[in-house]
Amino acid sequence: MGQTSLNPPRWALGLMSGTSLDGIDAALVRSDGRQQVETGPALTMSYDPAFRARLRGVLGGRGAVAQVARELTLRHAQAVRDLLAEAGMAPGDVTVIGFHGQTVLHEPQAGRTWQIGDGALLAAETGIDVINDFRSNDMAAGGQGAPFAPLYHAARAAGLDKPLAVLNLGGVGNLTWLGAGSEDVLAFDTGPGNALIDDWAERHTGKSRDQDGALARAGTVDDRALAVLMAHPYFQQPPPKSLDRDAFDPQSVAGLSAADGAATLTAFTAASVAAALAHLPAPPRRWLVTGGGRHNPVLMAALAERLAVPVEPVEAVGWDGDALEAQAFAYLALRSLDGLPLSVPGTTGAKCPTTGGVLHRAGAGPD
Repeated sequence: MGQTSLNPPRWALGLMSGTSLDGIDAALVRSDGRQQVETGPALTMSYDPAFRARLRGVLGGRGAVAQVARELTLRHAQAVRDLLAEAGMAPGDVTVIGFHGQTVLHEPQAGRTWQIGDGALLAAETGIDVINDFRSNDMAAGGQGAPFAPLYHAARAAGLDKPLAVLNLGGVGNLTWLGAGSEDVLAFDTGPGNALIDDWAERHTGKSRDQDGALARAGTVDDRALAVLMAHPYFQQPPPKSLDRDAFDPQSVAGLSAADGAATLTAFTAASVAAALAHLPAPPRRWLVTGGGRHNPVLMAALAERLAVPVEPVEAVGWDGDALEAQAFAYLALRSLDGLPLSVPGTTGAKCPTTGGVLHRAGAGPD
């Protein structure tokens, strides 16, 4: 990090639709793309069950991808309009939109990652320049293409005690380890986040998540099933490493009751995070948790028990855990405009600090 700012802070708008498939997070950030970061308003637009099902239907690149990608983009455009209205801002006040899109396929071992969403259409719909396709250059440079928020985490955590871990529990779990030096950054996917728990809850209760961990709280962890899950070779693999949403087969819990299955899958997420300790240069003194998983008190308690240091939602240091990932892509869009790296070897395993993103001018095609 530590670059000298060449540009004054500018407003950017970030958009994130994560692997939990629950909706769009939109956030405004005013930044120089380096150390200066001021956060603005943010919102979440939840997906209705029918669209969520259509989105789930194109995971892996199957089905009506083009149709769903267009609908996804138009929903993102509406999120932009809604956020600007809430903030009392006009499109001309925003320099760029960072549009992550929806990951439908992530196979880093094959050098493939796919985020659907039409950047040119979003630029035309909003009247704001758009940057998307953040990950391709990283993969071309030998990186995993994920995780991509660590440089933003590092900028936000500049004044906090280190070593520190920022843990994002979306559909997949990923962490950013930050050491005392400005270049001491390591990041990788830990394993499952909420995806297996959410899918289990939806299958057994018809609800999209285990609200407040109530189902897991009523159950008992099946140690044998948990051991099968934790035997996956991913956990012994050193970083850099990253995962697809559907990388783990939950077959070992298939015969359990609804409550016991939820308890076991919740324990699986916590155990996989604890397994990440073996790959860190030094144990974190504190874990700050962002993403939907921080709202699950059963999961948070399981993490605290296994990690044996403070485990807190990022709100403990004044961050907004519902907006953090969207803020990161606003920040990365500004870095992309300035030709600054979006990833470094410690975050994705790329051979060198790597720039990226594709610029779509409002009213024009891709640049």
